[in-house]
Amino acid sequence: MWTLDELLDRVSAALTAEYSGAPNGRVRDVPDKRAVRWYATTGLVDRPSAMRGRTALYEKRHLLQLVAVKRLQSEGRALADIQAELAGATDQTLAVIARVPDSLLESGDPPPQESVRPRFWAEPAAAPVAAPPPAKAVPLNGVALGGGAVLLVPGAPTAADTADIAAAARPLLDLLAARGLLTNERELP
Repeated sequence: MWTLDELLDRVSAALTAEYSGAPNGRVRDVPDKRAVRWYATTGLVDRPSAMRGRTALYEKRHLLQLVAVKRLQSEGRALADIQAELAGATDQTLAVIARVPDSLLESGDPPPQESVRPRFWAEPAAAPVAAPPPAKAVPLNGVALGGGAVLLVPGAPTAADTADIAAAARPLLDLLAARGLLTNERELP
């Protein structure tokens, strides 16, 4: 199977032999990505054979269809006529019209394995995972630092703890005051 770019490279290589191009000059000699997608939408070419993520994959039949379309266009035929002729055409019929060299029909890669989607609905539901126990609630006590700042600490601080915390917090309080973040330093709404 090939990506769209790889398919178009093979179409281009197949058309280098015995291809004069469209006689009226209004049709591209080699289809571009947009044309291939349009051909697939209108049924002129089969839809991609598979998808790998968002990448469409094409195979030998797509190559035969695209080259056959271009060869018939080079004879001056309209797409509607080509579509009517190629509708339901076998690979052998397409090969006769397209005349693609055998070397271009070989992919060289083994076909990708189709991934089987799991049948989630057919399996018993897994046991629910137990939620971790909730964290133990710890009572908090506030230590007023001044200017409306309060430090929350677990446990009950003593008077000595409160004095030490206030001394250690002095640089932080100075910074908060300098930035106007304390209640006595700015107007309250």
